[in-house]
Amino acid sequence: MASPVREGDLLWEPSEAFKARTNFAHYMAWLGSERGQHFTTYDALWQWSVSDLDGFWRSIWDYFAVTASRPYTAVLADRRMPGARWFTGAELNYAENVFQRASADRPAVKFRSERVPLLEMSWDELRQQVAAIAAGLRQMGVRRGDRVVAYMPNIPQTLAAFLATASLGAVWSSCSPDFGTQSVIDRFQQIEPVVLFAVDGYAYNGKAHDRRSIVAELERALTTVRHTVLVPYLDAAATTEGLAHGVLWADLLTHDGPLTFEQVPFDHPLWILYSSGTTGLPKPIVQGQGGILLEHLKIINLHTDIQPGDGLFWFSTTGWMMWNFLIGGLLGGATVLLYDGAPGYPDLGTLWEFAVATGMTVLGTSPGFLQACARAKITPGKTYDLSRLKSVGSTGSPLPPELFGWLYETVKRDLWVASVSGGTDLCTGFLLGCPLLPVRAGELQCRALGADVQAFDDNGQPLIDQVGELVIAAPMPSMPLYFWNDPEGKRYRESYFEMYPGIWRHGDWIRITPEGGAAIYGRSDSTLNRQGVRMGTSDIYRVVEAIPEVVDSLVLGIELPGGQYYMPLFVVLAPGATLDDALRARINDRLRTDLSPRHVPDEIIQAPEVPRTLSGKKLEVPIKKLLLGIPPEKALNPGATANPAAVDFYVEFARQRMAGKGSVLPS
Repeated sequence: MASPVREGDLLWEPSEAFKARTNFAHYMAWLGSERGQHFTTYDALWQWSVSDLDGFWRSIWDYFAVTASRPYTAVLADRRMPGARWFTGAELNYAENVFQRASADRPAVKFRSERVPLLEMSWDELRQQVAAIAAGLRQMGVRRGDRVVAYMPNIPQTLAAFLATASLGAVWSSCSPDFGTQSVIDRFQQIEPVVLFAVDGYAYNGKAHDRRSIVAELERALTTVRHTVLVPYLDAAATTEGLAHGVLWADLLTHDGPLTFEQVPFDHPLWILYSSGTTGLPKPIVQGQGGILLEHLKIINLHTDIQPGDGLFWFSTTGWMMWNFLIGGLLGGATVLLYDGAPGYPDLGTLWEFAVATGMTVLGTSPGFLQACARAKITPGKTYDLSRLKSVGSTGSPLPPELFGWLYETVKRDLWVASVSGGTDLCTGFLLGCPLLPVRAGELQCRALGADVQAFDDNGQPLIDQVGELVIAAPMPSMPLYFWNDPEGKRYRESYFEMYPGIWRHGDWIRITPEGGAAIYGRSDSTLNRQGVRMGTSDIYRVVEAIPEVVDSLVLGIELPGGQYYMPLFVVLAPGATLDDALRARINDRLRTDLSPRHVPDEIIQAPEVPRTLSGKKLEVPIKKLLLGIPPEKALNPGATANPAAVDFYVEFARQRMAGKGSVLPS
């Protein structure tokens, strides 16, 4: 019987032949021959990349031969955070740089869903489709800076619509169609889109979900939308009936015209992502064409080691930043592999079968999926031909040591396992894999090039081999340009720079190892990050507290060992109300319908009161610490609590959970 895998155990080392074939090796050789910069270790390269930001990011621009119609005058004209100004004077287009990597030797896309058999799209087909969509959008009056939004799943049409939008210099934003109506309205309404792309429905876990009535509701709520492009995905015969501004996808593709690329400044908006805070509406994060281009060239080609002919897959919805990362695989010459559906339908072999059918070389997933496979005792390496698979990536939550061990025992001995961490906020990972480094159980291999990641104590001092706040101490090109509708930058500064002025605080607990790796210990803030989909607690509160019987509520997201996630919802009820099965079902149904099926709580508990800060904010993080087993005297400061007696209930709840079960998992 194999010994249990413990955190820090060495599980894999790249051979010299493997390292010599990597893009990293080529890049380091190029630095030596072209720039006179000679590095023999990754740590030395990283130290240079964060101490000489100008030199490093200039090397990325030159090494990857960025296509630009106007050159830059300075790499980093202003390094303040927030407010850094990168590659001033440059003009370019993200989509143009994507198509610079086109090749007739390999398809651009391979796609499969629960209902659609495997199909391929060549680069020529992708170009023709993007050109037609761009011509159609142009005829609709879409111009540089206009917002185009999508209520679409992870399908080739979504990718084509995004590239067309980017080619025009318009601004993209998307939500997955499993998001509830209000959740989508809360996001899109803020940015005033002019065009909405949507599907008539989708299939998940063997069930059809008709979305036509929701699309019509979105169209009515988004009063700035002039055209709604409907993709008949669930039903090939679907029409635009019921839509005031409906256009069928097939009609959009009849437009003709060459694919041209609007040249925009480096910091022109590319897309808007959403990261929810604990109060108010989701924050619309604006990221730039040039910053995303450079960051994704780096992470795709170097840290993921994507090479022409690779098949890159990451299980994601279009509402998560990993979709944006996945389509960035085109910048590395990869064939991007899109899958739409449940990863466990009809069984847990689905994604492994998809890997074989597509020639997948990089499989990206989550600890939750790997844990499900381990519990089901499946053995992918014995059941499927995974000879082309060179790497498995995992994100969404920390990958525990035992799942590292499971991958090496049941998938492949010679496998590069990369547990990675980053954020929607920068649309990238900053704790990543590196094909030059060994893999240790429970650890992320390295801090990303150009990402000055540190662990800080409460006084802003760096820590090594101790748990602290994850910070980024120097600017990165993909940091947000700004938040939409935040002209003075107040929400932006409060979100990342309030604890350590001039230093980005991300909201994770991290330990930097003496070797330069890292371990993540979950969120230090209160964002709900479930199955890789982030949702703000304020989203939950708006729905739950609209139910007449509920007068207050508190929701927590707690990451547990083994990739598990526990999400309890505490409710304070109106006088005379009873938390019976009927009320619990109504709360769950409302959350499932209005927000997301992924954010239905594991259990609902009646509480006498919700503890609050002196300024009236709910004490989410301190109560979360209690349920993680942190003693009350270390979890919270009663003097900063408006109603300190309210904490007693949660202290006792946590004590009973820990004493009764050894964990906070529900029954």
